Amino acid sequence: MNIIDPWKSVEVKDYGKLMKEFGISPIKDLYKKLPIKHHYFSRGIIFGHKDFSKILEAIKDKKPFVMMTGLMPSGKFHLGHKVVADIIIYLQKLGAECYVAVADIEATLTRDVKREEARKVALDQYLLNYIALGLKSKKTKFYFQSNGSTEYNNLSKYVSKKTTFNEFKSVYGNLNPEKIISAFTQVADILHPQLKENGGPKPVIVPVGVDQLPHINLTRDIASRMKSEYNFVLPSSIFNKMLPGLQGGKMSSSRPESYIALTDSPKTVEMKIKKYAFSGGQPTTKEHKEKGGNPDVDISYQYLTFLEESDKKLKKIYDDYKSGKLLTSELKQITIDKINSFLKKHQDNRKKAKKKVNKFIFKN
Repeated sequence: MNIIDPWKSVEVKDYGKLMKEFGISPIKDLYKKLPIKHHYFSRGIIFGHKDFSKILEAIKDKKPFVMMTGLMPSGKFHLGHKVVADIIIYLQKLGAECYVAVADIEATLTRDVKREEARKVALDQYLLNYIALGLKSKKTKFYFQSNGSTEYNNLSKYVSKKTTFNEFKSVYGNLNPEKIISAFTQVADILHPQLKENGGPKPVIVPVGVDQLPHINLTRDIASRMKSEYNFVLPSSIFNKMLPGLQGGKMSSSRPESYIALTDSPKTVEMKIKKYAFSGGQPTTKEHKEKGGNPDVDISYQYLTFLEESDKKLKKIYDDYKSGKLLTSELKQITIDKINSFLKKHQDNRKKAKKKVNKFIFKN
């Protein structure tokens, strides 16, 4: 079995193979039961799950459930981060209470980010964008790992008794002490919404990219071994495809040429798409009109599958590009216009969001 390292770049070329190897179930039959539709499900952007039926039951019966997510405060908030934010906000609309953990301890241990800098990035880059995208304060607990309650901190230590070094090695490969501590803290993040102080056992859904699969699997295994002490419900998860970087491969906050930030100007967006976005078009206009382009590898089109909500518009763009009717330059312009239209409204909402930040920060 292959090892997925959650602290390194992960690029998946065959999602079907990955699902079989790591026990991820297809979600295409279950999502149809959701009362609110979202194109991430119908287009396979959210492609798999573990125990999502528990969440569907909670939604149907109007019982409490939690959406748990964490953020790594180490760079600019970009379109790749927006994908997870969209899912968080969608789950909140379905009734989830949202727990958002700022991984400031993990940022310091694994990325040498100072605690003060981690806090600044978390608020300025992440929380402001979450609010601007539609996250509501009423059912949100936005907290820092370093400010966790006594029971939360105790849990991150107790979970260590329920695993072994050999198991850790089989899940993650070779680990140093800092990453072991980070992993235990993440387990506590996922499980602590079920502590008595937070209302006791309940379904928890964790939306993640496949790079976080090791954390999910370890947490589910540990939760199953803590039944007698805590009666934890095994956390559920949904898995989303990751938006590719502009040049292909993984989008990375350390490489500005690989992403569109939600604070980028219209000119910056235009420059990045025109200069860096990998094209599926032919070398010349004549060849493109004769042979057509390949939208399945074209980054501009890939971005539209995430951003364009209209299936009808998306299909026309796909067909026109594949037939050669739509040129690469024209496809890029459609994507530039779509992104800039979204960013204009979003950046206005970011300014308004600054007045709401203090309502979101959870204090023990």
